[in-house]
Amino acid sequence: MLEEALVLDAAGRPIRHGGRTHSADWDEVQDFCRTVYMPYRVRPLDRHARPDATMIPARVGRVTMTRFAYGTGIFLDQFDPAAGRILVLNTLRGALRHQTAAEPETTGAGESFVVDCSRTDYWLEGNDQHMQLNLTVPHEVMEETAERWFGFVPDDSLWTQRVKIGGPQSPWLKLLDYVAGRMAGPLPPGPDGALARHLEEILCLELLREWAAAARIRLEDGARAAAPHYVRRAEEILAAEAREAPTIGEVAQRVGVSARTLSGGFQRFRGLSPRAFLAARRLEGLKAELETAPAERTVADIAADWGFSNFGALAGQYRRRFGELPSHTRTRRRGRPD
Repeated sequence: MLEEALVLDAAGRPIRHGGRTHSADWDEVQDFCRTVYMPYRVRPLDRHARPDATMIPARVGRVTMTRFAYGTGIFLDQFDPAAGRILVLNTLRGALRHQTAAEPETTGAGESFVVDCSRTDYWLEGNDQHMQLNLTVPHEVMEETAERWFGFVPDDSLWTQRVKIGGPQSPWLKLLDYVAGRMAGPLPPGPDGALARHLEEILCLELLREWAAAARIRLEDGARAAAPHYVRRAEEILAAEAREAPTIGEVAQRVGVSARTLSGGFQRFRGLSPRAFLAARRLEGLKAELETAPAERTVADIAADWGFSNFGALAGQYRRRFGELPSHTRTRRRGRPD
């Protein structure tokens, strides 16, 4: 499983990749790593060693998958938190040794390790036989996934956990094998297409579940269930009246608390502000109407009904959340018979 991921397709044929896929030049390898991972420091275990690197990237929506090895033993540290990246290091062969809160953890073939470099320090050491199938996930993508599926954004009690997940024959490894198999050719109609968004979603959702389980955090009934009544009632109001976009002060008054208390409750139990919660509900409502409104209605008409007046800003927000522009959603609707 995964031994030839991103190298051979399902029929055993070599996969063509653009750009260089191997290098013996440290500068070239570091340029690749800064692009697909983030800036960090690398030191060869043998200071005179030259790399014999494998460098094969593929995009899955906003997630980057890489088949990668330095081809020599290395020690990595000083990962840049400003990059906002989560790393999932899936070992195909050889071994990596990872920093954790207690004793260092070693991953071998078929094992995975996840760390949010935007939330915690991290170092790793790889032997000269290591080969990886890694994922680079923007932190904001995981937050969006959590909010969409579980109704809240976990706090740093999850994001600061550096943990081993999966294992040989695990559902996580089988999912990686499935996704890598879909990368054998271009994802129609490109990295922002429907298939890419679907693969991104199932990867991030399963990663979130594996990560939380390893950290002993229950997403289904943890912070969400603990939220006080005023937060849950405010969510109901904001979801039901998203089209009218009530002010946060008005909602706070209706649930019997101050705006400051309401905002604090959302931040503590949902990991986001009431305004961000409302913005997400409005975007979801807009998308649903773009998909169902009569074909003669324009994007501008529908967006205006939802209170959106800055269409440039809307396009950016919509694409970040759904992976496409509002016009693309509308075009698909017009292509369907009523």
